[in-house]
Amino acid sequence: MVKDRKQEDPEYQARAIALRLLARREHSRYELALKLRQRKIEPAVFNPVLDDYEQEGWLDDSRFADIYARQRMEAGYGPLKILADLQQRGVNQAPEGVSALTEEEWCLRALQAREKRFGLGNVENDLPEKLRQTRFLARRGFSASQCDYAVRARQEAL
Repeated sequence: MVKDRKQEDPEYQARAIALRLLARREHSRYELALKLRQRKIEPAVFNPVLDDYEQEGWLDDSRFADIYARQRMEAGYGPLKILADLQQRGVNQAPEGVSALTEEEWCLRALQAREKRFGLGNVENDLPEKLRQTRFLARRGFSASQCDYAVRARQEAL
């Protein structure tokens, strides 16, 4: 009987759902709030719960941003895409991992993404292929200068 009353308590539900979600992976506060809203829990109920979790250190937007950015960088994405994805998840600060890399390091990451997908053949005289590779890198979140650097590089030059 006590268990049934607990499960009907909205605060208990919010705590249980949020903790279950955080046990799977890091979330931003915005993501957790969105998922709790989707489960028909009122913001007046879950906001104090999320405040408690932030104080406990279980919910941390900067930690989420660092982990998310590192995963996306390892997957071959550029800074523009990573920052845009973080903004969609409610994080408006650039994580240390993204802001610490220089332009030259991002150019090399763009080159690695190109090499993994297309190889490093010469595309200077093949405009459609050059544009295709440039669009690919731009969709991955690399800037125009980073895309240009990666597309100009050739196997022989490296």
